[in-house]
Amino acid sequence: MSEVALELASNEGKAVAKPLPADSPLLIQELTVAYGEKPAVFSVDASIQPQSMTAIVGPNGAGKSTLLKAVLGIVPRLSGKVLVFGEPIENVMQRVAYVPQRASVDWDFPTRVIDVVLMGLYRELGLLRLVRRAHRERALACLDRVGMADFADRQIGQLSGGQQQRVFLARALAQNADLYLLDEPFAGVDAATERAIIDVLKALRGEKRTVVCVHHDLATVSDYFSNVLLINIRKIAEGPVATTFTAENLQKTYGGRLATAHIDQLKLPVA
Repeated sequence: MSEVALELASNEGKAVAKPLPADSPLLIQELTVAYGEKPAVFSVDASIQPQSMTAIVGPNGAGKSTLLKAVLGIVPRLSGKVLVFGEPIENVMQRVAYVPQRASVDWDFPTRVIDVVLMGLYRELGLLRLVRRAHRERALACLDRVGMADFADRQIGQLSGGQQQRVFLARALAQNADLYLLDEPFAGVDAATERAIIDVLKALRGEKRTVVCVHHDLATVSDYFSNVLLINIRKIAEGPVATTFTAENLQKTYGGRLATAHIDQLKLPVA
């Protein structure tokens, strides 16, 4: 049964039940996260559209990564609710795959590429972690999809930054999820890796999966994504790139700090 949101009516303060959009792959309601007394994310609402590719965009310190981590429960929520396909995310984590920032991973940990990808199958492998032939073949297929099959037995620490990012994407693919959450997947990678990653993400959308990325490169938003969520601690705007990724909304998001010349270089919708 789908949950309902309760809003306080302005007249007489009565609680009124409001149906939630059960078809939303990711619904965020009044999400607030604070570090000490300073809010990192404040009362953010968002409704990610099915089978979309959504970019979370904002300046440094806007709470983009924190929002994603709070959705997953990696950092505690001060308040708010997160639903995945109409259910509390804690109940349906098997439908969610996550690719963290590459900088947050200990790449010195002694493990092979194939073992990293097999970590995406931990729910299937069980407590004994018995890796069968079918599991290995599936992991190799995911590596092949990101162009890394030839590196299966290489130590993860021996790879370049772009190669490491591809491996973590392969691990997410192994989970066969319905919702993919990625934290700056293009940060610090070479052009070939960026192209390989975006091709895989677009293919996932073609397979009726939903993709959400924390993204920092404004110049590629229009080419890569169908939807955008603009935040700067609070939500500024959300919707299709064609109607939401505008000069006005960008200036609101960045506090008017974007140079006119920079905005003119972006592929923005024409008013």
